[in-house]
Amino acid sequence: MADPRGFLKYTHRETPQRRPVPLRLRDWNEVYEDFSHDALRDQAARCMDCGIPFCHNGCPLGNLIPEWNDLVFKDRWRESIERLHATNNFPEFTGRLCPAPCEASCVLGINQDPVTIKQVEVEIIDNAFDNGWVVPLPPDRLTGKKVAVVGSGPAGLAAAQQLTRAGHTVTVFERADRIGGLLRYGIPEFKMEKRHIDRRLEQMRAEGTHFRAGVNVGVDVTAAQLRLNYDAVVLCGGATAFRDLPIPGRELAGIHQAMEYLPWANRVQQGDDVLGDDGEPPITAKGKRVVIIGGGDTGADCLGTAHRQGAVSVHQFEIMPRPPEERADSTPWPTYPLMYRVASAHEEGGERVFSVNTEEFVGSNGHVERLKVHEVEMQNGKFVKVEGSDFDLDADLVLLAMGFVGPEKPGLLTDLSVELTDRGNVARNKDFQSSVPGVFVAGDMGRGQSLIVWAIAEGRAAAAGVDRYLMGQTALPAPIKPTAAPQR
Repeated sequence: MADPRGFLKYTHRETPQRRPVPLRLRDWNEVYEDFSHDALRDQAARCMDCGIPFCHNGCPLGNLIPEWNDLVFKDRWRESIERLHATNNFPEFTGRLCPAPCEASCVLGINQDPVTIKQVEVEIIDNAFDNGWVVPLPPDRLTGKKVAVVGSGPAGLAAAQQLTRAGHTVTVFERADRIGGLLRYGIPEFKMEKRHIDRRLEQMRAEGTHFRAGVNVGVDVTAAQLRLNYDAVVLCGGATAFRDLPIPGRELAGIHQAMEYLPWANRVQQGDDVLGDDGEPPITAKGKRVVIIGGGDTGADCLGTAHRQGAVSVHQFEIMPRPPEERADSTPWPTYPLMYRVASAHEEGGERVFSVNTEEFVGSNGHVERLKVHEVEMQNGKFVKVEGSDFDLDADLVLLAMGFVGPEKPGLLTDLSVELTDRGNVARNKDFQSSVPGVFVAGDMGRGQSLIVWAIAEGRAAAAGVDRYLMGQTALPAPIKPTAAPQR
């Protein structure tokens, strides 16, 4: 273990500083400054000999957190990446994007600030890439089996890498023009620079995984063709059916889903020729009064993007009340705490407005100009309007960031005739196999909208199910069983 008295010596939790707001608003680079190895070693030393490491339970991947904390403390960096990669294919993604449920369940967090697990994780993998320790791991032999993975987000990439290393010939299909799913076009550059995706894809290609971008499975390749040409199929298309706001005025121009807005900014950073005569992408916040409806991570992504594009003002609406500053009594340790959080985008400006509901969009000449809004309060589990709380707010651009309701049904899922759960997700058994033999599902398409760490865990588990289906047995790890109900 790390220093047995480390949590007593280093009582202060330390994380990297964010670059000054005026500086980072001038570019799209990641917001954090470098973190020294000496400081990280001290933070790793805070990991306790806690007997029962609840962080294991908090992490869907079952990451061996105390082990790699100990190795970092002892400056055994090469061994630490081996232990990290044993359970997580892409720690460079989770170390930047995961909300760290492991830290919420850290035993030290009962009465002190928890260990900076997420920061140790990302430093391990970045150091490994810098030292050339992340190398292709091609299989020793091929099985002769072919697997199609539909969707190239974290679930699809994790399933593909595991199955390739097991010796199967894997092709990943992606309907967008680049591989990466929402990692590529949904996550802003300032949260994760896309070079992290590209260098991992280089490894996967060298291992033997094939990628076909710009192919809409169900249209360009039919379900029947997929079943005919591959021995197994893994559905990893995500929960891309967004939640809408069907209120009066929704048809007005200037109202967009977050995932209609964010990809344009990412395309600009990728160097795509998408700028108009005004030098701006088709949807931009430059010079506009922006309202974001939705207070979650996607809303914060829109917020940071709008700041960098030069919005005049930004308001972020949330229908829920403002969370407490400290862990709410309703979410005791070791559960993930309900509490007020400030993302880097919130530091950069804008106004967060809680307990509000938008009842109408108002505009003229076919374009939105303002919102009619009122406050709400919770009564018997329902939101009730607070009488006399009505107000209007001017807006030129409205972004809907209210989450997703499940996978898209028309096309591939309909043509495959897979059974759905009562929540509209693809039903699966304990091996992540759908109702159609040989068709498996992982990630948000089967689980519903969830975290990146769950997507990777499900991709790994589904790969084990596919391998067992094809070979009769498997040596691939299956960290979890599906939790979506009803199961077959």
